[in-house]
Amino acid sequence: MFRERGIDGVGVAEISKKAGLTHGALYAQFPSKEALAAEAFAAAFKRGFERMTADRNGRPATLTDCLDWYLSFNHRDNVATSCAMSACVSELARQDKVLSERVTEGFERLVAVRERGLGASSVKAENRQRALAMAAAMIGGVAASRAVAKADPQAIESDPCWAVRRIVGEVGRRRGAG
Repeated sequence: MFRERGIDGVGVAEISKKAGLTHGALYAQFPSKEALAAEAFAAAFKRGFERMTADRNGRPATLTDCLDWYLSFNHRDNVATSCAMSACVSELARQDKVLSERVTEGFERLVAVRERGLGASSVKAENRQRALAMAAAMIGGVAASRAVAKADPQAIESDPCWAVRRIVGEVGRRRGAG
């Protein structure tokens, strides 16, 4: 619900009802809506990383696999099951520290996954900086694509996901790797 309608767009009463709980039962588990959101985001990040890094037909996922999944129209168009960060990126900075800490953990994990796959490159930046830029571009690319998709949902050449997919693929490519 947080991904679909935003953190501020859903109330504890709706969340409780959807979960089949009373307000009291929900608050017995979480001291606040923000604490609930933090745990919901942490769980969503975990599932997202599992999908992004899962073996593909018996081989480890590559950068290409990750980009093909994350920057796809399917991922963009299914907000309820997509990356929680790209779904709520604009409102996350306005939330409390507990949620910010969970988002930071998720972002750092995404950066680490990207950084581990990097090697020497013609791009003149340290691997950490390349990985930070790649992660930010991926999240922003999906968010920007959602913002413009209703005008022309199938516009490939002008879609931010398509552009980010191409450029991040180039930034992440190892020197000499076709």
